[in-house]
Amino acid sequence: MEADLQWAVGALNHGRPDDAERFARNVLARIPQHPKALYLLGCALLQQNRAAQAVAPLEKAARALQDPAVETQLGMALRQTGRSDDAILTLRRAVKRRPPHPDAFHELAYSLYLAKRADEAVTVLTHAGEVVPAAAELPILLGVVHQSRGDCAGARAAYLKALAIAPDHPGAHFGLGAVMADDTEYAQAVPHLERALAANPDDAQAHMKLGVCLLELDRFDDALEHFRAAVRNDESLYRVALSVIAASARGRFWLRPSAAAERLLRR
Repeated sequence: MEADLQWAVGALNHGRPDDAERFARNVLARIPQHPKALYLLGCALLQQNRAAQAVAPLEKAARALQDPAVETQLGMALRQTGRSDDAILTLRRAVKRRPPHPDAFHELAYSLYLAKRADEAVTVLTHAGEVVPAAAELPILLGVVHQSRGDCAGARAAYLKALAIAPDHPGAHFGLGAVMADDTEYAQAVPHLERALAANPDDAQAHMKLGVCLLELDRFDDALEHFRAAVRNDESLYRVALSVIAASARGRFWLRPSAAAERLLRR
């Protein structure tokens, strides 16, 4: 039984949730209410996008273990099944546990943000920065919330704090680069967006932002390469890229749609 539990943990850590589910169910076949096996089963189901099925085992595990990691996964499952109020109640319990669990704060703030309760999300993340100051994902999410509210100064400060914690974090570099681009600091934004893309070469949004910066810096050919990459990774961005290129003072305007498509969709 212990071997099955260890195999389940290993399978989850290596992105094999179907195997993790099988090992967890092996344990539950012998001990139906085994708390850790219930938790691992819930995690495996969540990783397979089966949140509705994950709720029941995670609820049982949370009652038995009273552990913030379990409650965080339960909150995630509840949110994904549309039970946002229940998710937030569960996560508020999780963030009160000690030692503090960074993911619980992140999931609570994210759930509040999705529920259009941004002020509460900011409060949670600000408090989290004091309780778990070494977790870079928390100021990154704070930056996202500030950015969505048009608070570029707050977003910039949050991303800079994340980079002080984790200097190579691609999410922090993308966030800071995006804020700088929005503030027309195109030259300063470029290295941050390039570092984000070095870690995630298929990030269509980073390609788009970098393309905008390069276009404004009068590097049209380089910008076009990034717009192509963005469209290649997300074809829904074609019209956005076309509009950006046509509207920019340093862009291009094609009289024939086929000519624009040939330049933007070329592989």
